[in-house]
Amino acid sequence: MAGAHTLTFDESNFEAEVLKSEVPVLVDFWAQWCGPCLMLAPTIDELAQDYQGRAKVGKVDVDTAAALASRYGIQNIPTVLVFHQGKQVERIVGAKHKREYQATLDRYLKQ
Repeated sequence: MAGAHTLTFDESNFEAEVLKSEVPVLVDFWAQWCGPCLMLAPTIDELAQDYQGRAKVGKVDVDTAAALASRYGIQNIPTVLVFHQGKQVERIVGAKHKREYQATLDRYLKQ
C-alpha cells in the first residue's frame, strides 16, 4: 500500500536505507488498521514523488516491524520521523498538512 516512489523500511533494510543514507529520510510509522494513517498515506506518496532524488520517503508498518517501532519509542501512529546524517532529527505525531512535512524536509535539504 505505497506509491511508486514510497519506500518500505523494515528491520532488514533500515540501517542501510535510513541510518546510512546520504540524503534526509522521512519515515512514516503506520498500520493498516489506523484510520489517520490511511488518511496520511496519499500525502506520504506525494512527498515521495516530490522529493525523489533529493530525499528518501518511506513507511514502517508497526505490526510487521515492532522492534523498530519500539526502538524509536513509537507510542502513537501515525508518527513521522526525519533522519539526517544517521540521526533522528524530527518527530511529528499525528497526521499533519503536507506543507509541514515539506518544511521539515526542506530544512535538512539546505544543510
